Amino acid sequence: MTKKVLITGKDSYIGTSFIKYCKENNYDLIIDEVDTRNDKWKQADFSQYDVVFHVAGIAHANAKKSQSDLYYKVNTDLTIEIANHAKKNGVKQFIFMSSIIIYSSSKLINGEITKDTIPYSKDPYGDSKIKAENGIIPLSDENFKVVILRPPMIYGPNSKGNFPKLVRLAKLTPIFPKFENKRSILFIDNLNELINIIIQKNCEGTFFPQNSEYIKTIDIVDSISKIYGRKIFYTSFFNPIIENLKNFSLFSKIFGSLYYSKVMSQYKINYQIICYEESIKRTEKK
Repeated sequence: MTKKVLITGKDSYIGTSFIKYCKENNYDLIIDEVDTRNDKWKQADFSQYDVVFHVAGIAHANAKKSQSDLYYKVNTDLTIEIANHAKKNGVKQFIFMSSIIIYSSSKLINGEITKDTIPYSKDPYGDSKIKAENGIIPLSDENFKVVILRPPMIYGPNSKGNFPKLVRLAKLTPIFPKFENKRSILFIDNLNELINIIIQKNCEGTFFPQNSEYIKTIDIVDSISKIYGRKIFYTSFFNPIIENLKNFSLFSKIFGSLYYSKVMSQYKINYQIICYEESIKRTEKK
């Protein structure tokens, strides 16, 4: 039976990518979008939908502690309000786009997140996501399945955030630090495949999607530079400086380690359909 999906967060990168992916693969879904930047979403007839996929929120790239009230209003309060509204109107499944950033201040060993790691974030983006999760998980029951997605950095064609910044850097810099780190990342189509499976199987619970391969920052820079025919000199000269500065936000985002234990991201369903090298080619359309 064809399922109807309502994406709350019109024109979002993840939402529009999912719609495009489903159309290209002829998946049996009817998908609509609704804007949440005002109260017009309350006028939408939620009762006609099987699934609400909630992607609306304020991105971490714009996080400022001076605007923390706005983050909690949008990322926390709005999420809980929409989830309650969906349940009241008979929606069967609610999918919430959280983030790996909820572990940004957690106690980690060498950057590894395990099933026992307790989410903790000092910044308003991460903490507002944690509070949103805590507000909607209790709504889950036999008739209303709640799904939490905690992806790492998402990338793909026309993506936003930190990945395009690395692309620009790879196109410009003649030199880059040969620094060892480990990151979980997620290609958009691997995420899209997982979302489709979650909807079709009416799943519930928390998911930790990532590519099948861990990656180093230098790997991304090197892959991009090769695609554009650039030669970059890699050196360990700057490593002692980076080691001393990597606890600072900018350096942590570039050179820090943050990754899920692989067992957390392996399910009976196969969603890791695109390997890293192929994903880079598709991202840069080469």
